[in-house]
Amino acid sequence: MAVYTEVSFDEANTFLQALKLGTLQTLEGCSGGIENTNYFATTDQTAYVLTLFERLTAEQLPFYLRLMKHLAHHGIPVPDPAANSDGDVLHTVNGKPASVVSLLRGKSELAPRKTHCAQVGAMLAKMHLAGREFSMQQANLRGLDWWNATVPVVLPFLDAAQSALIQSELAYQNHVATQSAYGALPRGPIHADLFRDNVMFENVPDAAADGGTRAQLGGFFDFYFAGVDTWLFDIAVVLNDWCIDLSSGVVDLPRTRAFIEAYESVRRLTPQERDLLPAMLRAGALRFWLSRLWDLHLPREASMLKAHDPAHFERVLRQRIEHPLSMATIAVDCPDTSQDTAPELQSA
Repeated sequence: MAVYTEVSFDEANTFLQALKLGTLQTLEGCSGGIENTNYFATTDQTAYVLTLFERLTAEQLPFYLRLMKHLAHHGIPVPDPAANSDGDVLHTVNGKPASVVSLLRGKSELAPRKTHCAQVGAMLAKMHLAGREFSMQQANLRGLDWWNATVPVVLPFLDAAQSALIQSELAYQNHVATQSAYGALPRGPIHADLFRDNVMFENVPDAAADGGTRAQLGGFFDFYFAGVDTWLFDIAVVLNDWCIDLSSGVVDLPRTRAFIEAYESVRRLTPQERDLLPAMLRAGALRFWLSRLWDLHLPREASMLKAHDPAHFERVLRQRIEHPLSMATIAVDCPDTSQDTAPELQSA
């Protein structure tokens, strides 16, 4: 989240009142992320997120907003877009397409443990199944076609080793996409960007802890990279962020196992998904290495902007190539010495 288009307090207040969302009390720009202009807006009714879309078009946006509303109405904890009196969820603020969604409670868990990963896994599977009934279609706009178009653009900024790696991996992913097993992968709406900072957790009372609390998943948000793609790609994106050591990109097997077991408690992976997991983990790493290179070397101006380090996903990709993670490895019954302790605190 960044601020590219300034919105004044009075402008936001007028807009929110027109949607019958109450009188604005506070308005604060969001500094995280890089795609859209975002504000936290609190009215005398509740808290919302006001988003002005800087890249996505008015033709593309109904998919994302209607998907969120569909999921919210099917029991998935996601932000619910506010509609006007005509039922429209896409609005206009300062000449930009805009939305207002409910603000999820809780905070992001940047040092996830097995319990966090398990809850994300189970809810992601439920989200995939709920999305089967969603009728709108829109491709993953940061999928293979975008990779093919964008790699030549970033090549001038890479050294020889990086250039060789990214071109080799792109060729590999194009090859994978031609395989019959890839064509048989289950598909539907996916989040495609479900990083640690796009999930909320709340601390709730835990009767089993004698007055203590436990972390409970509060919801998924930031669906503006969503699209119809393989469910396995969504799984890979999560594993590449939630279940690794961030400093090295090395797999954390206990967290990986907790996520996969919880996901499969809701929806079993198909044979094709099990076989192609290593390839999709590489695909997920390539996608975010490439987008971070794009954002770093071809940035847009914004009053609040935090660029992400491309080197992180270069490391993850190299790890996924040199040490493929198979379902057989995940299933190996080995001692778990983690004791569910918190990993490093920085965000991917």
